[in-house]
Amino acid sequence: MIDRQTVEKIKDAANIVDVVSEFVTLKKSGANYKGLCPFHNEKTPSFYVSPARGTCHCFGCGKGGNAVTFIMEHEQLTYPEALRWLAKKYHIEIHERELTNEEKEEQSKRESMFIVNEWAEKYFENLLHNHPDGQAIGLQYFRSRGFRDDIIKKFNLGYDLPDRFLLGTAAKQKGYKTEFLTATGLCYQTERGELIDRFAGRVVFPWTGVSGKVVGFTARVLDKRTKGVNQKYVNSPDSEVFHKDHELYGIWQAKRAIAKEDRVYMVEGQADVISMHQCGIENVVANSGTALSIHQIHMLHRFTSNITLIYDGDAAGIHAALRGTDMLLSEGMSLRVLLLPGGQDPDEFARNHTAEDFRKYIEEHQEDFIQFKTTLLLKGETDPKKRADGISSIVESISVIQDPILRDTYIHDCSQRIGIAEATLINRMNGFIIRRRGNGATGPASAPSPSERGAGAANDAIAAPSIASSLHEGEGTGAGAPLLRLIIKHGESIIYKNVKDDEGNSHNLTVAQVVAYSLGQDGLNFGSDLYNRILNEAAEKSSDPQWKAEPYFLHHEDINICQLATQLSTDRYHLTEHKEEEPMNKEAKLQQEANRADTLRNQTEHMLLDFRMAYVEKHLKELQAEMSRAGKDLEKIKKLMADYKDMQQIRNALAKRLGNSIIL
Repeated sequence: MIDRQTVEKIKDAANIVDVVSEFVTLKKSGANYKGLCPFHNEKTPSFYVSPARGTCHCFGCGKGGNAVTFIMEHEQLTYPEALRWLAKKYHIEIHERELTNEEKEEQSKRESMFIVNEWAEKYFENLLHNHPDGQAIGLQYFRSRGFRDDIIKKFNLGYDLPDRFLLGTAAKQKGYKTEFLTATGLCYQTERGELIDRFAGRVVFPWTGVSGKVVGFTARVLDKRTKGVNQKYVNSPDSEVFHKDHELYGIWQAKRAIAKEDRVYMVEGQADVISMHQCGIENVVANSGTALSIHQIHMLHRFTSNITLIYDGDAAGIHAALRGTDMLLSEGMSLRVLLLPGGQDPDEFARNHTAEDFRKYIEEHQEDFIQFKTTLLLKGETDPKKRADGISSIVESISVIQDPILRDTYIHDCSQRIGIAEATLINRMNGFIIRRRGNGATGPASAPSPSERGAGAANDAIAAPSIASSLHEGEGTGAGAPLLRLIIKHGESIIYKNVKDDEGNSHNLTVAQVVAYSLGQDGLNFGSDLYNRILNEAAEKSSDPQWKAEPYFLHHEDINICQLATQLSTDRYHLTEHKEEEPMNKEAKLQQEANRADTLRNQTEHMLLDFRMAYVEKHLKELQAEMSRAGKDLEKIKKLMADYKDMQQIRNALAKRLGNSIIL
């Protein structure tokens, strides 16, 4: 294992010309060097080495990078092996050590905890089905809740005997260590060293993670004992394998159905999940009383962007429906809410309805979240202050939505519903966006709003017809490549100065920040994780006046980013000889900086428009293909034609702006 300090020392010592010269005969060419590419056969030199940038690049085959990536490619070495090669060349001593026994043990600790949990699940399940008390007490309880035996087995439900010493004894007899029994929370240890079963005398609900491993348990005291019991439910404590706010009950059983249905139903408790499965609705999970976390949302987003919250219609259900919803909206989830009638929870409602009836009720009664919140907060409200607070709360929820078309639609609908001018709602929404950015929020919703940016050129550069999707990029190709090349070469360059926000504060905006905001406003991204990582890092770091994009990405610690940056920053451009600049006075230098900013601003505007145009053209072709496949489905054709017309209008607007753009 090579420590970070030594890695940086190796990178600093490695001279790109010196390294490449061991394999390629280089000749001086201005400020750079050139030679025959070592990666493909050629007669005319197209392999350039830039000592100033510390990179090499072949204009024939596209290969290159910094000193480390060159050695990796040429010598077919791994990253650590290439570092060792360079360390030997520059006589840098690498102090490597083997992991200690403690470190090796720590690495295997998580796996050991999973093994113990798996054993415990089988232990509880066996007691439920095969022990007389398990059958008479535990199994009878589940059946009294209306759970069928096949559903009980599907969720591996179990029972734990009242003897608080039995589980620990059984586990140790099987060879499981005390440290793992306590680390998982199955037991806790007394001062006398006795292992006490945390779940004794309760029915047990195992939590199976998205990967299929048992991560923890919830145990419930039986109904006849709930009176006077402080803890009706006991959960596994936080551990290396279980964090309740990272998990969702039922995700393992539901994930295929969620992907198939392209929707997930979120309920509150384990019994709700189980009853809905028994009813025939399997795309359902529970957050089990915790506030929704970003980890849970990201887990769900792997399978769907559509979520419906299902709760009972009492005050507690309404409160639960409101928790964490802004976070769902900000993460791009399409959110609906369903409150069940008569104070019924999903468990009770599912037990009294077929899957068909339940689904029909959902379709007929679920509401879009903003509509739900508008009805909840404003229906029948006449007090001006409470009404204003309600409207602000609604607009704040709208402000976190990433999709600009959806956001604009909600603002328009909200204006119509409550009788407040649309411009007033937009100004309030922009205020929320600016405030989040000031508090360090990230993502599209935290970018400057139109009113914040001011008028004139800054507004024209960023504003564009609203479109929402993503474009997929190859390495160094595609509609996003010119934009990313600009970010790598000039990401830190300021192209707008003293742009004022609603509070009168001035901001300077860099190329990277303008691109990140503009794409975020339209819900666009590059469709490539590598491209998006570069954009996000540049937008974040370019606020530092000392930061320079090109050297940062050319020598990035991520080899893939380094190689892509090398390709993009040199592709299509030959490394020219550096000409010494004539001395200029202060006024001339200021004018040169202004001209450079104008050029970069025009380039940024044009490339953003090109990027949008590429999406629009792609989407128009897709709509044409869909119409040709629609056959005689007139309703579908009508909708597609309307979408096609809207997209044509966007294309025409973009074409007009592209035609009027001046490219220097």
